Amino acid sequence: MRWEGPISFPKEEIHHLIEEIGISETIAKLLLHRNIHNFDEANAYFNPDIRLLHDPLLMKDMGVASKLILDTIKEEKPIMVYGDYDVDGTTSVTLLYTYLTSIGAKIITYIPDRYGEGYGVSIKGIDLAKEKGVSLIIAIDCGIRAVKQVEYAKSLDIDFIICDHHLPGEEIPNATAILNPKQNDCPYPYKELCACGVGFKLIQAIHTKRNGKLEDLYSYLDLVAIAIAADIVPITGENRILAAMGLTHLNEQEKRVGVQSILESCNANNQILHITDLVFKIAPRINAAGRMKHAHHAVDLLIENNSDIAKKIASEIECYNRDRREQDKSITQKALQQIKENKEINKHTTVVYGENWHNGVLGIVASRLIETYYRPTIVFSKGDSLLTASARSVEGFNIFEALNKCSHLLEKFGGHQAAAGLSLLPENYQTFKEYFEKVVKETISEESLEPVINIEAEINLRDLIPETGRKFSKLYRIINRMRPFGPENNNPIFVTRNVMDAGSKAVGVDGKHLRLSIVDHTTKIPITGIGFGLGHKLNQIDKMNFEVVYTLEENHWNGKTSLQLMVKDVR
Repeated sequence: MRWEGPISFPKEEIHHLIEEIGISETIAKLLLHRNIHNFDEANAYFNPDIRLLHDPLLMKDMGVASKLILDTIKEEKPIMVYGDYDVDGTTSVTLLYTYLTSIGAKIITYIPDRYGEGYGVSIKGIDLAKEKGVSLIIAIDCGIRAVKQVEYAKSLDIDFIICDHHLPGEEIPNATAILNPKQNDCPYPYKELCACGVGFKLIQAIHTKRNGKLEDLYSYLDLVAIAIAADIVPITGENRILAAMGLTHLNEQEKRVGVQSILESCNANNQILHITDLVFKIAPRINAAGRMKHAHHAVDLLIENNSDIAKKIASEIECYNRDRREQDKSITQKALQQIKENKEINKHTTVVYGENWHNGVLGIVASRLIETYYRPTIVFSKGDSLLTASARSVEGFNIFEALNKCSHLLEKFGGHQAAAGLSLLPENYQTFKEYFEKVVKETISEESLEPVINIEAEINLRDLIPETGRKFSKLYRIINRMRPFGPENNNPIFVTRNVMDAGSKAVGVDGKHLRLSIVDHTTKIPITGIGFGLGHKLNQIDKMNFEVVYTLEENHWNGKTSLQLMVKDVR
């Protein structure tokens, strides 16, 4: 692990924040890391407010899209909401279905079969729309590259509204309206919305045209928060507001029946939910439906109001999730073995292929392989006539651009900087594998091939000792208000130097984990922490002098709550 930081900010900027807001130097540095330079920006950051959202009509084509939907509802014509099979797609379909039906729309939902149709808008889905008398399809979390499919729909007199957040290609579909902030000519101020966020802006625009109040839409923010967490978009700007308000709704209001059933199925129904709970508890179970069976199970669960039916669906999805975990573990082991057998340990890329590997877990396996071999990774499996794959990248390397340079060998690809999906002819596999290695080798920096820890500030252990009568220190209380954490608003990583061992030990099976207990020159009260997978570091600890990098989390155990270090590394 390469340690980077802390960044040095100009002293005048630090002092300006300290004086204007009345904060410590450490907090001032954390805010500057997040591009916050004055009181107003800090106030908006610490107090997310739905009223600070941008006007949805600033988004290109929003006026056209909202009018067409309202006209179609008025004419009592059915609308197809067409989504993707991941969490962002299924929550988006749920959001549009529940809102539009509440204002009288006749909605048909459609999500393609991952294995029979693949990602994106399919001819099969358009044909079904025609069969059902649909004159308008709203594609959400897909469609920005569906040039041929939109033309086909137009030949059948079906209009298209595309709500997407993926990068557009060189040719834009000839849809009636395209809502995507990433279009070059879209003036919308915030570019990093997930698809469910774009969907929320659409219902916000429609609701405004119907003279509704913004507060009426609070009940949809739980879906948006789940999508933001699962799709790993930046927790900045509007995403931060939507995620924070969504979490507040999840924790303070009665949960929608489907979400409650998911939480009950994983014994998490009575706890305060954080963004990590959305990522590791709710999202995998929603995803499991599309990975192992069909994503419509997830939509059925999220729109269900009957608790008995919801519990039955959630139980089925829990079974899919267990199956997903087993497949994930088995295929990861086979992929690691393949890398060793092919003697590809020292390459700049990882590209593996298994004929019978389950398509639903390829992305998860790619992420697992990056944990062992930190480099851009693609995992292939065999489809009907093509090899299909999921790609995952490392920090600082744009895998979408790399695939674009290999596009002459691909049948189809799409995605963004960190993750992508692709397909190719079997006879092109080896050529692609070699060419992809060449492209990455020529463009990736050495720094991107090494995991990095970005340190934000250096502190002493006394900063973690609570004042008299307080459960937590002032530093941690303020950090707690910086939630929800995520990309571009990560849980701050600190370094403390010159610490001494106060009884650290290796714990867990085979001493895999490090239970740290330390003091420094500022306090003799031991601070404890846990370093998962760092048990081997115990013998590297100098009992007189070492340094540690960590984040701060609460530890709940036996009815007691305490602060602990989540140790990233020691040296």
